[in-house]
Amino acid sequence: MPIQWFPGHMHATRKAIAERLPDIDVVIELLDARLPGSSSNPLLAEMTAGKPALKVLNKQDLADAERTAAWLAHFQARADTRALGLDASQAAPARTLIAACRQLAPLRGGMVKPLRVLICGIPNVGKSTLINSLAGQRRANTGDEPGITKTEQRITLADDFYLFDTPGMLWPRITVERAGLHLAAGGSVGRNAYDEQEVATALLSSVRGPYADRLQARYKLGALDGFSDDELLAEIGRKRGALMGGGRIDLQKAAEIALNDFRSGAWGRITLETPEQFAQWLAEGEAKDAARAAKKAARRAKPTPQRDLPRTPPPEAD
Repeated sequence: MPIQWFPGHMHATRKAIAERLPDIDVVIELLDARLPGSSSNPLLAEMTAGKPALKVLNKQDLADAERTAAWLAHFQARADTRALGLDASQAAPARTLIAACRQLAPLRGGMVKPLRVLICGIPNVGKSTLINSLAGQRRANTGDEPGITKTEQRITLADDFYLFDTPGMLWPRITVERAGLHLAAGGSVGRNAYDEQEVATALLSSVRGPYADRLQARYKLGALDGFSDDELLAEIGRKRGALMGGGRIDLQKAAEIALNDFRSGAWGRITLETPEQFAQWLAEGEAKDAARAAKKAARRAKPTPQRDLPRTPPPEAD
């Protein structure tokens, strides 16, 4: 079953974005370069349809450069859309966002018609770090936990450039199961919403094919062909000393090690999905969702059987 996480403050964020959008000229969506498809919010796409969009693949220094290029081309092919790769901690590249936004809204600018930009993204994608980099000072709170920013902020980046920051937001129903697992692996889902062993096993499943050499080097493993995903997680735990009494492997500790190593970049530059892979997962998820909806509708349309009630005898004649 797909991971779901849409706490109460995200309902408030959705409402705040909807109220702000009529005055917005450009929407920046910050994506995780390691999982660009999974971190692209379909609810935000629906809400901002028709607005010029800038897709920013953040944390590109942790992502596979070749796959990042493929994703940038994928987004760039869309109408009224530009795409950039970025490491939010670097101030100079971050300033290119201002120029990109001005290109997307060439009729806006100057004190009479200042450019108004909304920046959105999933939780823990690095948005607050980017804003601090753009503003040249600490304007937004940052941290390793998703959901640090809770309220909208307006930041003036130039006399005629207003940036509206919003809290990180997911969407009410994640229909692509692997997307939910990848979001959890990247740290964008609250810890109480998923099982770390399940997420770590799914992460290894996504990584072991294209990046087997990274896992072998990190954990001093031989060929991975002989291991199932569960066995590979256990072997990582054994190699890293995640042991309990009697030599048993602490799978919870092994999962924490694998997830922390991925998030910190200890495995090297890794991207969990290609545009083609994600398109396939999305089609499968939508098909399952449509089948589920059709089944539910059929149940509702089915007439409820009526129990035979005893007939009341006609009244006797006087």
